[in-house]
Amino acid sequence: MTLKRKYGSMTTGTGSWRGSGVGPVARGLIWALLALAAVWPGAATAHAIIQMATPAVNATVPGPDVDVVLRYNSRLDLQRSRLSVTLPDGTLKPLPLIANPADPAALAARLQGLTAGAYVLHWQVLAVDGHMTRGNVPFSVGQR
Repeated sequence: MTLKRKYGSMTTGTGSWRGSGVGPVARGLIWALLALAAVWPGAATAHAIIQMATPAVNATVPGPDVDVVLRYNSRLDLQRSRLSVTLPDGTLKPLPLIANPADPAALAARLQGLTAGAYVLHWQVLAVDGHMTRGNVPFSVGQR
């Protein structure tokens, strides 16, 4: 079937650009833009990005017990997400996660018995879209 238009004709059903007035360079540009449009929305939402951290980055908090809450911009797969802490002596300690069904975009844990010193939280999360991200939150515990 051929469509007649003011600016030429294009055969439908075959995907042909012949007679449409669109040259090879323009066709390539159109395909590139279509491919970019198909990928771009996924790139913008592909990773869980940390939005809020308690304790905050580089904060000094009172001990000995510290509640940890890391909130992200995406729901998380808690079964495949991890949280650990490096203690002042360099020991890496995995932390059990506290599930909160009301907040599927957060990791939570409780640190107990902390002494004064520098700590680093290490997080690795899997967003429900399948993308893994990781990062660190350094903080210190001050003396009471």
